[in-house]
Amino acid sequence: MTPKTQVTQPSAPTAEVLSQRGLDLLAAGSAAQAAQAFRAAIAADPAYYEAHHGLIRALRDAGRLEQSIAVALALVALTPHDPLAHTALSICLQQAGHVPQAEAAAARARVLEWKIQLQSPPQESSLP
Repeated sequence: MTPKTQVTQPSAPTAEVLSQRGLDLLAAGSAAQAAQAFRAAIAADPAYYEAHHGLIRALRDAGRLEQSIAVALALVALTPHDPLAHTALSICLQQAGHVPQAEAAAARARVLEWKIQLQSPPQESSLP
């Protein structure tokens, strides 16, 4: 009796691999293609927040500011206590000319960062 050979299917790229591809495309100036890579990364793992940040940047670089705002709003909904998500939203809003909303998002980011700092153990001072 001959042993059966198993054919393994190649595994799909991980969100991390797809995000790295997006970053490489961004660095090469291909924002639209980078956005596709970041969307694929998000589809592979919706909790891979770096891909969301990459997609926001790619859409901004492609001049699709309203789409970048929508993605940033979705990221804020996913990670409401993350100051970077609010900062990304603020940048998108500012670039799209929504200055009062951008300032509000930036203020929220600052407050969240302060809360994080207050919850952290105090740093030892190097002063005598």
